[in-house]
Amino acid sequence: MNTRLKSLSVESLKGDSLVNDVVLLGRLGQDPELKRTQAGKEFCVLSIATSIGKGDQRKTEWHRVEVWSAAAQTCERYLKRGSRVFVRGRLKSNEWEKDGMKRKDWRVVAYDVRFLDREEGSRGR
Repeated sequence: MNTRLKSLSVESLKGDSLVNDVVLLGRLGQDPELKRTQAGKEFCVLSIATSIGKGDQRKTEWHRVEVWSAAAQTCERYLKRGSRVFVRGRLKSNEWEKDGMKRKDWRVVAYDVRFLDREEGSRGR
């Protein structure tokens, strides 16, 4: 997907502006998973690993990313476990109750996904 990145500067944050902008550069930990909502909308779930530090201090973080609409099919078709990707999106929380306990998780809803591997071949689908 080739969409132009919007630049964000301190000067552009005027008045009561609030920002929810996430940027990730990492690798997929598993093949993308194409899903549908009850209303029939398609979305793709990506599990992206990022890491910081070196050697024994290296720490890996896992991020759940949702990609919607036609981009979901593109991700499912061309990405695979180990693919290197750049993602830009917004952070979204989800709350629910299970077994009487309140639960909450966080995910990134992507609005820009870039495939960074040189070979963007189909997985044969």
